Amino acid sequence: MTHWINAVAVVLMVTSGWQIYDASPVFAGLKFPASVTLGGWLGGALQWHFAIMWLLVANYLVYVSLNIVTKRLWRKLLPIRFGALCQDLVAALRGKLAHENPARYNAIQKLAYVVVIVDIAIVILSGLAVWKSVQFPMLRTLTGGYDNARIVHFFAMSVLVAFFVVHVVMVALVPRSLLLMIRGR
Repeated sequence: MTHWINAVAVVLMVTSGWQIYDASPVFAGLKFPASVTLGGWLGGALQWHFAIMWLLVANYLVYVSLNIVTKRLWRKLLPIRFGALCQDLVAALRGKLAHENPARYNAIQKLAYVVVIVDIAIVILSGLAVWKSVQFPMLRTLTGGYDNARIVHFFAMSVLVAFFVVHVVMVALVPRSLLLMIRGR
């Protein structure tokens, strides 16, 4: 369940975030088309963003807590061995990465999932530094100030979008993995 809740929350957060970004772009010249944004205007986008933020944070906390309590984090994702990562990366670049058992993650998948878990934490914390900059001065300072917090938030969101796109493409290339995602096993 947390997988699908997260997928919906991320799509809504990103599309509303793009509408918010368009109101005050961090990078000159980069604007997102209205057709891929949510909210219609800045106020609407902020309402969507803040409403879905609670779902994303709650779902993230449930997901991480369950993975720690059930020890799934260590069984499925850790450790990531450097040698296995290099071997799988070379195989992937050659187009020969074996994936006979979709229930077992290779080293690249493990790294990607760990990166996205950490990335969502960065998204949440940098988002707090932007949203409640005065109430969370330490977060603001850790991200390099308010303007840098916006940049950290934008890049962390970009990593999440890249993961999302690659994840969907990989599911399309290995369609039997979709069944595992739907069933949750």
